Amino acid sequence: MARAGGITNAVNVGIAVQADWENREFISHISLNVRRLFEFLIQFGKIILDKFSSLEWFLHLSGVWRFSLCAEATTKSKLASLNEKLDTLERRLELLEVQVGTASANPSLFT
Repeated sequence: MARAGGITNAVNVGIAVQADWENREFISHISLNVRRLFEFLIQFGKIILDKFSSLEWFLHLSGVWRFSLCAEATTKSKLASLNEKLDTLERRLELLEVQVGTASANPSLFT
């Protein structure tokens, strides 16, 4: 009987060791990917800083940014106007549907 308990404990220990190795492998993969991401961000930052060291590039980029903000505001304004027109058309369509429904229910209006 004592021997069977020893085997069970050995199996439990083996399962625990295997789970520990799997956890360590997972943590290792996560650590490696975080390190790679960090290195990429550092390299990307260096490239951006090199580009921004040129004042001309910075002014060009800020001009593009201002233009895109202006274009976005114009687009939002046009979409709001279009939305108002669609609301008006929807209300008119609902009114016409009610009128057609009323006329259909009362055919004497056509005579």
